[in-house]
Amino acid sequence: MAEITAAAVKALRERTGLPMMQCKKALQEAGGDADKAVEVLKSQVGKLLEKRGENATEEGRIFVALKEDGSEGAMVEIQCESAPVAGGEDFKALGEAMVSQLLNGPGATSVEELLSQPAPGGSGTLQELFEDTINKIREKFVVARVVRMEGPVGSYTHHDGKTAVLFQAEGDAGDGEVLRDVAMHIAAMKPVVTNVEDLDPETVKAERERLVEEAKATGKPDNIIEKIVDGRMKVFYRDDAGVLVEQPFAKEESKSVSQILAEKGLKAKGFTLWVLGN
Repeated sequence: MAEITAAAVKALRERTGLPMMQCKKALQEAGGDADKAVEVLKSQVGKLLEKRGENATEEGRIFVALKEDGSEGAMVEIQCESAPVAGGEDFKALGEAMVSQLLNGPGATSVEELLSQPAPGGSGTLQELFEDTINKIREKFVVARVVRMEGPVGSYTHHDGKTAVLFQAEGDAGDGEVLRDVAMHIAAMKPVVTNVEDLDPETVKAERERLVEEAKATGKPDNIIEKIVDGRMKVFYRDDAGVLVEQPFAKEESKSVSQILAEKGLKAKGFTLWVLGN
C-alpha cells in the first residue's frame, strides 16, 4: 500500500474542501493517486444520497437574481435538511451559481436542464458543483424548481430566503423601485391571480349571478341593480378572489396596485410567488 503523507491529505482537502479523514481514506483507496482519489470522493455522492434518501428536506433557500436593467429575473429553490446548512456559505454559493447561470445563460425550463449547464467561472457543470457541495456538507439537497421571467421585472426576497417573488409588468422598466414594492406587496398579501381576466370565468359568472339575485330582492330598478352589482364585484375581486391589481397597495392603501403602476406607466402582467416547500 502506498504511503499516504500528511501533505498529500492536506492537498486533497484543499482541492475538495472535504474532511481530512475522508480525504485520507480516498487516497488509500486510490493508492495515493490524487486524481483517482477525487473520483473516489465523487462516487460517494450516490451512496450518501441513497443513505439519506428518506430524510425530509424542510429547510433551504430561494435564490433570486435580476439583470441590472430589470429586463429579466430568475429564481431557484434549493431544499436541504437543516437550517444551519441553509444559512451556510457553501449552500449559498451553490444557489447563487445556479440562479446566475439561469439568468445569464441560455435559460432552462427544468431542473435537469439547468444542472447540465456550465457552472459560472468555468468549474465544470452545475451538476458537478451540486454533487461536490453535497459531498462536502454530507446532507441531502433537492433543487425543487426553477423559473426565468422576462421583464420589466421586480423582485423581493424575505430575509430568511423562504419567501420570494418575481413580478412581471408591461411598460417602461425605468422605475425599479415600484416594481420591487409591488413584489413586496405580493409576498405580504399573497394574491391568487394578477388580473380579473385570469380568474375562472365560471366562478366570476356564478358570483355575478348570485349578486344580481340579491340586488333584485331589494326591488330597485335594473340600472341601479347593475351599478350595485358592479360595485360588489370589485369587492369580490379585491377581497375574495385575490386579484392583485384590485388590492389596496400595501404601502399606500388609498390606491390600488393598478393605480400605483399606472402612475409609472406600467401594467401588471404576471407574478411568481414561492414559499419554500409549497
